[in-house]
Amino acid sequence: MDDISQQTTTRAFWANRWWQLVIGMVCMALVANLQYAWTLFVTPMNARHHWGEASIQLAFAIFILTETWLVPLEGWLVDRFGPRPVVAGGAICAGIAWVMNSYITTLPMLYVSAVIAGIGAGGVYGTCVGNALKWFPDRRGLAAGLTAAGFGAGAAVTVIPIANMITRSGYEHTFFFFGILQGGCILALALLLKKPTARQQAAPKRKFAVSKVDFTPGQMIKTPVFWVIYVSFVAVAAGGLMATAQIGPIAKDWGLARIPMTIFGMTLPLLTATLSIDNVCNGFTRPLCGFISDKLGRENTMFVIFIGEGLALLGLMEYGTNPYAFMTFAALIFLFWGEIFSIFPAICADTFGSKYAAANAGTLYTAKGTASLLVPIASVLSATGGWNLVFVVSAVVTIAAGISAKFILAPMRSRWIESHDEPQGVLAVAGNGKASRLSHWPEQTGE
Repeated sequence: MDDISQQTTTRAFWANRWWQLVIGMVCMALVANLQYAWTLFVTPMNARHHWGEASIQLAFAIFILTETWLVPLEGWLVDRFGPRPVVAGGAICAGIAWVMNSYITTLPMLYVSAVIAGIGAGGVYGTCVGNALKWFPDRRGLAAGLTAAGFGAGAAVTVIPIANMITRSGYEHTFFFFGILQGGCILALALLLKKPTARQQAAPKRKFAVSKVDFTPGQMIKTPVFWVIYVSFVAVAAGGLMATAQIGPIAKDWGLARIPMTIFGMTLPLLTATLSIDNVCNGFTRPLCGFISDKLGRENTMFVIFIGEGLALLGLMEYGTNPYAFMTFAALIFLFWGEIFSIFPAICADTFGSKYAAANAGTLYTAKGTASLLVPIASVLSATGGWNLVFVVSAVVTIAAGISAKFILAPMRSRWIESHDEPQGVLAVAGNGKASRLSHWPEQTGE
């Protein structure tokens, strides 16, 4: 009787897939400051050590590259050992990195802490997204979108307290306090995470193409359909990054940055107001477009959204010298761009199965790192043909990605899934290294 009661209690609370989703979102929110609050520390750190902002910002670039390119390995660990130890390790790394930053006296120490922070952030990010994909095979877009949105929501909640503490107590104390606080909270939440209970059953019938076969990352990267998805991710991410990374310089060059704008009774400089609205749109679009893609299909949503982003880029180019048009089109760019962090993990799991979803999504996530390497092209384009050339190139790339998603990726992916899925849906395969015809769908407990 006690065992039954305990099992019921467990399923009613943290083992319920919706609670697992919430726990993952909170973990993402707590680790987000490693990226989004970093800018608050640059100026006071430079004032203290006089290293130069460029040298300090190199630590941020190291952090991004480490976070992005190690996610496949961290995803493999999740698939092998479950989410709990990987998030726990990420929590420890995140906490250690910020505590180190409170004591650093040399640039090499700063760069070492950036590597540790990247390992921590990637471990939490890749695990939470991968775990959400496994728990929600029927709502992958929504689950991945909500989880990715948590990464931005955390900074929105804590950026003001962090800024106030830096002003009041110094950046060293702030690094130490939030390193211990955030690392400790993520570590505690990691103990509640679990992978879904898998059972061998045919995948539920879906309106859109979903694979019944589980592919390892090594098998996945040998397929042409993966590289079509990867190139599409790089194209859209690079096109968006080239424009979004230049919003500040563009506003300054057009003489708009300091124009006072009144929104909801508050008067702010145009650039500040624009960035605030952009961040809201960037977070809101992830679960929204993920939910839409669950209903309309991944490629159909990509077709509409990517073309929408291209048109928004052209609209900003054409009408952006007007302050209100600038704010509107900038918000639309972020609204159409941020969804890549929900749709692409979802389409990856749809195509290559649930069993290795964390490692596979992590491998695809390296496209963000690849795209970031292309961002400096924007500076070359602006020097050559002005900001208009940046907008045109970005728009062409994203519109082309939208068209290719509908007319190249969709039929290609559908044919590929049909050619690899067995008619009866479930075939156990011996340990021969080939793709497994075992669909690992979580038990829908607590629904």
